[in-house]
Amino acid sequence: MKRPLHALVIGAGIGGTAAAIALRRAGLDVSLFEQTMAQREVGAGIQISPNASRLLRRYGLGDAMARAAVRPAAVVFRRWQEGRVLGREELGDALEHRYGSPYYHFHRADLIAVLADAFGPKEIKLGRRLINVDQDDSGVTAHFEDGTSARGDLLIGADGIHSRVRECLFGEEKPRFSGQIAYRGLAPVERVAHLGLPLDVTNWVGPGGHFVHYFVAAGRFLNFVAVSEAATWTREQWSDRGSISDAVKIYEGWHPQIATILNAVDETFKWALFDRNPFPEWTRGRVALLGDACHPMLPFMAQGAAQAIEDGAALAACLKHTAFDIPSAFRAYVTLRKPRATEVQERSRANSVSFHMPDGPQQVERDLVLATRGVRGSPEAMNRLYGYDAEAVATTLEEKI
Repeated sequence: MKRPLHALVIGAGIGGTAAAIALRRAGLDVSLFEQTMAQREVGAGIQISPNASRLLRRYGLGDAMARAAVRPAAVVFRRWQEGRVLGREELGDALEHRYGSPYYHFHRADLIAVLADAFGPKEIKLGRRLINVDQDDSGVTAHFEDGTSARGDLLIGADGIHSRVRECLFGEEKPRFSGQIAYRGLAPVERVAHLGLPLDVTNWVGPGGHFVHYFVAAGRFLNFVAVSEAATWTREQWSDRGSISDAVKIYEGWHPQIATILNAVDETFKWALFDRNPFPEWTRGRVALLGDACHPMLPFMAQGAAQAIEDGAALAACLKHTAFDIPSAFRAYVTLRKPRATEVQERSRANSVSFHMPDGPQQVERDLVLATRGVRGSPEAMNRLYGYDAEAVATTLEEKI
């Protein structure tokens, strides 16, 4: 009996761990490597929409997700000064009924824990910082900073926007600073209880910035993301500890609820927002990239993690449905995934302009669109986004290879 293919997955974040689970389900032997000594995330929330949650439920994670997450009732856009509702879209039972899977909010660390438990936390090889990749006709080898190496039939680079795997394949290329920074933080729910906030994603939009908040960690914390424009980012690191008072100053003149939320946190982190134009190549030989390693996107569609989860599911399905022929599977993977990821990248970048419009004719027109067409776009656009099944696309492989 022929042995299963051995896949090396570099990066045990959300995309990498979900991909490792999907590849194992498809029949591969999987080794998962993480450069840090512990899987952890700086306090931040994440949204997992039905196009991703349906895949994770298929992996058997439905009950664990339901325990860890919050199911929001709606996404609501509000005007920056007086809080007038500009648009509202249901995310609860109506969306689940329409697309067959829930919309969830997680603390990132909680979602990573759910995924790690499903893969097997003791099987994740921690403290393995990749330094080089080499490949030949018979396999691919990952070399790590600690002097160890691993050999496999294929290697998946799920190591983020600063991907070392991508650099080994295609050379160094710095990401594009978007001209925007984000303050992120978590407020204990008891400190904001007096605000009577509903279980919504609330997005306050105004001149030069926007402010998003929603509950995470089974409702124990209110997560916020406060995005504003900045001409430059001079730090070598893309995140840093931020100042709450600086964040409050940015939103002077905005609705007082925003300052109340900012002042309810113990600490905040300041992030530079980077993305890249779509990469022309996602694979080379026995190596493929997924998630932010090949299509990093701004967070204004709340789809970064969801698209990475889709990548892993599609890649596993492509391998299985090509009888594990790596070149054919990789060609199909890129053909299936690149148009979709590129569309989401472009929509995310467009939202970074739309959310920050100064008051004026364009802002009035945007508000009319929010009120009449919905906050997520047309029904057709929502169906393309949330109705997509990344595993099911493998049934079209005969046309795609």
